[in-house]
Amino acid sequence: MFLPKYPDSPTPPPAHTHAPTDPAPVHRPIPQISVSTGAVVTVLVGGVVLTALLAAVAVTAISVAIAAVVLRSILRDSHRR
Repeated sequence: MFLPKYPDSPTPPPAHTHAPTDPAPVHRPIPQISVSTGAVVTVLVGGVVLTALLAAVAVTAISVAIAAVVLRSILRDSHRR
């Protein structure tokens, strides 16, 4: 009663006989980009210089902030006396 019933002669699945509507994509060669070593060196040196300048600005800002805190505490002590 609960067993599946299979057909005696199964029919084969239909074969796809239609042609594809889209043609195969054409692979175009990618143009080669040549970068000279001078350009690479220029970019690297520029990056190093800009990083050094950014570090110098950060160190200067931190030292100015520390000097301002020290001066403020010195001036506060002198006003209390």
